[in-house]
Amino acid sequence: MESIREEKAATGPSLVFNRTERLVGESGMEALSRARVIIFGVGGVGSWTAEALARTGIGHITIVDADKVSPTNINRQAEADLTTVGQVKVEAMRRQLLSVAPGIEVEALEMEYNSQTADSFDFEEYDFVIDAIDSLAAKALLIRNATAARRPVVYSSMGAALKLDPTKIAVAEFWKVQGCPLAAALRRKFKKSGEFPRRKFRCVYSPELLDNRGAASAEDPSMGFNKVAVNGSLCHITAIFGMMLAGMVVERIVEDGVK
Repeated sequence: MESIREEKAATGPSLVFNRTERLVGESGMEALSRARVIIFGVGGVGSWTAEALARTGIGHITIVDADKVSPTNINRQAEADLTTVGQVKVEAMRRQLLSVAPGIEVEALEMEYNSQTADSFDFEEYDFVIDAIDSLAAKALLIRNATAARRPVVYSSMGAALKLDPTKIAVAEFWKVQGCPLAAALRRKFKKSGEFPRRKFRCVYSPELLDNRGAASAEDPSMGFNKVAVNGSLCHITAIFGMMLAGMVVERIVEDGVK
């Protein structure tokens, strides 16, 4: 027991982030530690974004999600395992981030982003806003509001379900995304409402679109009354989406620093 306590005591930020600092240098490490990132949605995409950013040395992460961990989340979400089923996602994710990143600040907000809660967020407090929301209406609202703010860089995940080939995953400016039904639906929504994003933002997407081969299980809690049909998704795809979003954040910080 004593050796275990000594080992834990010796595991501080200097060791945890040693490989990060070797690559980005002391100034890069300091910029990462000053960065403030807010992630909306900690599902198959956003949970891996949060995980990667925490392990890289981001100083502050706010995570926003209203869901609880379901057994159907275990195949692709970083905070989901047999011990966290039924727990609030952001709380499970918060514990996961604190367990791997000493000294990190994690704010966990159990709430949806919608027209009733939007005023609760001041995007000027953040350097980066990550959109990993599934709901079309909430996604459109978040993108409009986040791009209207002066300070944050905005990155968004398009649809990550119904995909198998990781080599098709790419990054493009939103209006140049091709082959993604979610991006197309967002563009139609913006055009119909006449309310558009205030500035350009980059997205992770894939033009691949497969069909579901299996039927939904009657035990799936997401398939209840008035629930939207859920498409199949795989960990290696959603995790790559999330990692690419994290990579875009880290690259921007290391190149430009955080003021």
